[in-house]
Amino acid sequence: MQQDEVAARVRQVIDATGVSAREFARRIVIDPSKLSRSLNGTRRFTAAELARIADIGGVDVGRLIGATAGAAGEVTAGAAGEVTAGAATTPSTVRSPSPSRSPSPSPEGGRPLQIVRETVRLIAERGFHAVRVADIAAACHTSTAAIHYHFPGRDELLEAAVRWCMDEDTRRRAEATAGTRHAGDELRLLIELQTPRTEQQRRQWCVWLDLWAEAARSTTVGRLHVEYYRQWRGTVADVIRRGVEQGVFRPVDADGAALALTALIDGLASQVLAAEPGLPGTGAPAMHDALIAHVDACLTAPVSG
Repeated sequence: MQQDEVAARVRQVIDATGVSAREFARRIVIDPSKLSRSLNGTRRFTAAELARIADIGGVDVGRLIGATAGAAGEVTAGAAGEVTAGAATTPSTVRSPSPSRSPSPSPEGGRPLQIVRETVRLIAERGFHAVRVADIAAACHTSTAAIHYHFPGRDELLEAAVRWCMDEDTRRRAEATAGTRHAGDELRLLIELQTPRTEQQRRQWCVWLDLWAEAARSTTVGRLHVEYYRQWRGTVADVIRRGVEQGVFRPVDADGAALALTALIDGLASQVLAAEPGLPGTGAPAMHDALIAHVDACLTAPVSG
């Protein structure tokens, strides 16, 4: 099997969906740079990635790898997760759907995204180490084999869940602040988004707290953690920098101010989630007030009289 031929077929699938390569990477829940390297021929697609691509694109996995009917529709993951066609069946074999049966309709966004969303929901409710693959399969109304088809191991599933949370957080920030030109207003919008008022916000923070602990033990999750915080602090620093230029904020070190503010957000959110609901001074409104007070005291430029 020629990797460039597989890449060409994957490109056709991406083109057919009508979305950018970055958006397609988000839908199959992998790092956009990994997809780019695979499309350029400098990295091989894994069997699980091809399964997710086939699911999102609504095509047979065999079509992506150019497998013939004589290969019994088998796609086997070889060394280092690479994909070979027509190989003997092994425990890591990924079978493409039988051509004699019509595939069942995928959930909205495709099966991989459904799996990741349900994984995130269950992590928020129970914690990552208390979530079994069987629990995820039950939540998705499918089998554990279907989960392993798309995500062979817990590590890969956790990585996908982390990346999905990162992408969703970035997307919500971009949507909420689109068209906002006043840096002070934009920073307050970012603070509002990080304040766990709604059930969705609290769930997202519960996942982050669980992933912080995992990041201390997992190199992969730790790397994603560093990447996310680099982007998040960069976003806050850019807003502060623009605020300084607009005269809204004092002439401060934007990077240092962003580090202090994001650390304060993390610490206060942890206290909100750990405290008993309704306890005075520990809820989301108190967190929001403390953050705004910090911005006013340390960043907001004094009004000239």
